[in-house]
Amino acid sequence: MESRNHTRQYLVGYLYLAAMAHLLAGLALPWIADAALFDGYHRSIEQQFWSGSAPPPARPQQLWWIALFGATVQNLAVWMLALVHLGHRHRLRAAWGWLIAGLLLWAPQDMLISLQAKAWPHLWLDGAVLLALLPPLLWLWNKDRPS
Repeated sequence: MESRNHTRQYLVGYLYLAAMAHLLAGLALPWIADAALFDGYHRSIEQQFWSGSAPPPARPQQLWWIALFGATVQNLAVWMLALVHLGHRHRLRAAWGWLIAGLLLWAPQDMLISLQAKAWPHLWLDGAVLLALLPPLLWLWNKDRPS
């Protein structure tokens, strides 16, 4: 039993870290979106929508969307932190279930949209997020069943 509690503590800590990573990434996106480091990324996205050079307003519009996405990710992170806190504090199976439901609602849509745009880095990132978050959430959902 002690081993299962240790596993639970580890997984909850891991999910807190994942939520904090979402918060930090969301805060950073508006500030780093136009960094030279991401020029290749921006060009690859632009090539999916324009044959040849993208029109001059395309890059500022793309940066605006990324900044807007950053704000959305910040909001998601706060909800994720709240659900992880409630799930942990009250051993609330429903909190883990809502996080699982959110992932299963988001991932197929995001992956399909990314696939349609041939945005391969997005597909890889979506897959990594699912692999990183679903197993611990499923374990906690199962562990916190009522006795």
